[in-house]
Amino acid sequence: MSHSEPGTEGDPFDAGATSLLRQPKAVWATAGASVVAFMGIGLVDPILPSIAQGLQATPSQVSLLFTSYFLITAIAMLVTGFVSSRIGGKKTLLAGLALVVVFAGLAGTSDSVGQLVGFRAGWGLGNALFVSTALAVIVGAAAGGSAAAILLYESALGLGMACGPLLGAVLGNASWRYPFFGTAALMAVGFLCITAFLKEQPRPAKKTSLLDPIKALGHGGLASAALSSFFYNYTFFTVLAFTPFVLNMTPYKSGAVFFAWGVLLALFSVVVAPRMQARFGSLKVLGGSLVLLAADVLVLGYGNHTTAVVCTILSGAFIGVNNTVYTELALGVSDAPRPVASAGYNFVRWFAAAAAPYFAPKIEEWTDIHIPFVVAAITAVLGALVVWVRKNALTHEAEELEPRHASEDSVSVFAN
Repeated sequence: MSHSEPGTEGDPFDAGATSLLRQPKAVWATAGASVVAFMGIGLVDPILPSIAQGLQATPSQVSLLFTSYFLITAIAMLVTGFVSSRIGGKKTLLAGLALVVVFAGLAGTSDSVGQLVGFRAGWGLGNALFVSTALAVIVGAAAGGSAAAILLYESALGLGMACGPLLGAVLGNASWRYPFFGTAALMAVGFLCITAFLKEQPRPAKKTSLLDPIKALGHGGLASAALSSFFYNYTFFTVLAFTPFVLNMTPYKSGAVFFAWGVLLALFSVVVAPRMQARFGSLKVLGGSLVLLAADVLVLGYGNHTTAVVCTILSGAFIGVNNTVYTELALGVSDAPRPVASAGYNFVRWFAAAAAPYFAPKIEEWTDIHIPFVVAAITAVLGALVVWVRKNALTHEAEELEPRHASEDSVSVFAN
């Protein structure tokens, strides 16, 4: 956790970056596969209009690609700890990767939007098994402790978010089917790397039950972080899933916009956020970033086309900062083991990622093109409001628990 007050000595990024590059092969293999997993989230962004045209579907129907993906991902969060605590981290990662390979490949063969939505749901299950376990594996195996591990994980997230739209644009310019085949091939490479370089992770003395992530949400701090992140993720995925229809650009141009967006996301999550946290404190940074994101999406919704492009790219900076702080809060604010806390937190927030792509185009149909962004601005402000009201639960207990979590990391992230 980074709850330092202003005036903290040293640069947290410089300290983290030193150990960030000195990692075992297993960590690099897991992080590399994570990049591809996160590429799959933004992969369809530049080709959403092309998919709609190719399958003769409406924007709200095509947006179900995100909804089915994240709805299954949210529910699967209750299963990931149950599975990994029984078969081990490595086998869970491989099972997730295998599911992504199969369903991403099948998605490329779809003849209807219904089939594509169904295959994306299977893809979401595989991604849930992989992504949640990958974070636990990286935190447990990384050199330099949890700070370096979170930086590495956020680097993978940012790089994947940046490269996904670019890959989608390059392959999707020929056919909307090719990005799905490309993802399947890259994840197959990730499967081979994990098989070759990652040793089996230690299993916990106590197996995780299906209800443990729900029980973990009984902790006030974790529940507050999850609720705030729920509102934030509605805003985040309104930008990611609805903006491509508003911009209405060619795959190449849309891919370039979201590539620039992803670059800012990566830079601000890995380089800027730790420095801002050390200077101002995590909660002030998070609250301020959420309010600025709200202003940004409001201008995006009411500006002209050029303004919309600029605000879309700029939102990546605020999203990058938010992602880093929320990840740290989820992992450190409660007394639950980190994989369990992460599963409970993700269970809540991914429901917003499923809701936003569905409701944003529906709201446009019911009102006009501006109102989905008004709603997104309101949810970002609500996220900031939760942080402000619940600041004591999000700060004091996290600082008290930091030594305990550090001790857990030194043994194993899967150990109780």
